[in-house]
Amino acid sequence: MFIVSKIGEADGVITSQLRHLDAILVKADLISAIRKLGIPDFDADGKYLGHYSVKEFTGSLGAPDDDANNTLTGRLLLFLESQPLLGEDAYSDIIDDVIASYWRDYGDHAEKFMPAFLANDILRLWRTFCVNYEARTERDPHEKKIEGKIKNYKLKHSRMLTCYSALLYLLGVFKLEKTVSPDHAKSMTQLTPTTRLSWLLKHQEFKAIHSVTNQLLEKYAEFLEKTDRPKDELIAAFNENSSEWMEGSYTFGDLMFEALSTLGEQNRFYRLIVV
Repeated sequence: MFIVSKIGEADGVITSQLRHLDAILVKADLISAIRKLGIPDFDADGKYLGHYSVKEFTGSLGAPDDDANNTLTGRLLLFLESQPLLGEDAYSDIIDDVIASYWRDYGDHAEKFMPAFLANDILRLWRTFCVNYEARTERDPHEKKIEGKIKNYKLKHSRMLTCYSALLYLLGVFKLEKTVSPDHAKSMTQLTPTTRLSWLLKHQEFKAIHSVTNQLLEKYAEFLEKTDRPKDELIAAFNENSSEWMEGSYTFGDLMFEALSTLGEQNRFYRLIVV
């Protein structure tokens, strides 16, 4: 969960409209609310319950510290799979500002715009997820190793779907329209990862990937069913079925690759994604 605020001017300085102390109060209210509801505490003792201004998201694009400051993850999860709990108008404005940063060259290429900037950032996020998993996963003792494998299993389903459903959607739009506009991008942010796959199924122009897309949705539903259980039960089930479950994660990746490569045939935007 992230807290994202618009920016404004105070004493001649451009700054977040949500002051630091007010952000602390918002975090405290969120923590109190989930405890009252009996929801588990935020992961990592609240480490990732961050507050960012939209300027931090847009100003860090391509910067060396984008990942270190967690703005890469925050910006793209905002873009790819977020829903506002409060402040829908502010949320919409923030999304527009992020889109404008990625589409900064759109005016000169409106008739054939390929959102390579965004696509590269999505791929960067996916690779960051993968590298972080390898670097941070404990191999000992055995229970920690199993927990690490479960994280890997989830990475190869939910995180992969988050990133690659967006790339499939963008490829699809480009194939239909020969360009991808800011309005197309805004529409994508309003779809969940699975709904982006369902969008592909609505277009006969993409019938070559309808079968594999349906398989992706079915496999993802199976993944959700397997992992929707208390932690201890999940560890026990994974320990008993780890080979089968991990093989399923590779199948999911193979299906995603098939969908992407098939949709990308004779698509110049796909070439930019790959090379």
